[in-house]
Amino acid sequence: MIYRKKIIAGNWKMNKTQSEARVLVADLLRDLGKFDAAEVVVCPPFTALAAVSELLSPVPNLKLGAQNMHEAVSGAFTGEISAAMLRDLYVRYVIIGHSERRQFFHEDNAVVNRKAKAALHAELRPIVCIGETLPEREADKWKKVLEKQLKEGLLGLDEKQLGDVVLAYEPVWAIGTGKTATPAQAEEAHSFIRQVLGENFTQTAAEKMRIQYGGSVKPDNAKELLQQENIDGALVGGASLDARGFVAIVKNACKA
Repeated sequence: MIYRKKIIAGNWKMNKTQSEARVLVADLLRDLGKFDAAEVVVCPPFTALAAVSELLSPVPNLKLGAQNMHEAVSGAFTGEISAAMLRDLYVRYVIIGHSERRQFFHEDNAVVNRKAKAALHAELRPIVCIGETLPEREADKWKKVLEKQLKEGLLGLDEKQLGDVVLAYEPVWAIGTGKTATPAQAEEAHSFIRQVLGENFTQTAAEKMRIQYGGSVKPDNAKELLQQENIDGALVGGASLDARGFVAIVKNACKA
């Protein structure tokens, strides 16, 4: 069986000023500065990337991530951020296709695919988000939705590129709602995702791929979720804004 190191990423969304970000990261470093049982990624808003980068640059085991990027190398795209700009700040990961980007900014699978390719071309590691809505889950269409998102979002990537991609399964109905997929539901979805990867790429690529779970992950449910065979980490939203809670998630996850 291929070993997959767990990866826990904190998505701060549109929260924390530069000064607040420094305080939060300083608190994280006290508990996680020498932690290497899992890969830990911090994803602050764009305005705090430089401040957080300064603090994380001497700490190899905590990585810096961004919450989004534009697909173009450069150009007349007012308000957007390019991969090169992220690289200049020592960003290692970038979240692509989060459900909020899909819902509020109308990013479809084709946009996700172009952004993922642009990130990989710039040697950034994309965290590609997929997930179904509550109506899709209740209508038992979730497998079709996930398969379409995977096929179209990862279209044209080769096995080497897939090795640098992290997937995040986030059932939309569980994001910020306090609802969480049961460990059995989450494992079923992750297992299905790995099956689709094996059918559309190679079994080796499918086995190597790290698949996070996201959706109201908290310290008290992280361990049970990450005990599942096909769940390789967590993409944490609101709970990542509290240092003590996020540290507890990371450490509980690694007891799994």
